[in-house]
Amino acid sequence: MKKLYELAHSRAGDKGNILILSLIPFQEEDFGLLVDQVTVEKFKKHFAGQVKGEVVRYVLPGLKALQFVCQEALGSGVTTSLSMDTHGKSLSYAFLQLEIDVKKSIESSSIV
Repeated sequence: MKKLYELAHSRAGDKGNILILSLIPFQEEDFGLLVDQVTVEKFKKHFAGQVKGEVVRYVLPGLKALQFVCQEALGSGVTTSLSMDTHGKSLSYAFLQLEIDVKKSIESSSIV
């Protein structure tokens, strides 16, 4: 098991109450592993209680990146939230705490 911060970095963005998190591997060869292991289900479990709405994952093979668009994630929106981190920047660091199984085969992945 490895934490994502050992394999990738993350960026955060926001639009109102929508959080956008990207995941970019340090090494291109780890992209397939991230595609296989960092699912919407794992993401939602990791952010249970924080992200209350729908989560959509976009696979960006040309960029070797993943993007997660999260509805209802910033406590009603940047300008109205009482949250300490209304922009969700610290959530990109929280995302990198997610653990994945690096020994699991990625041969089943359609994107390598």
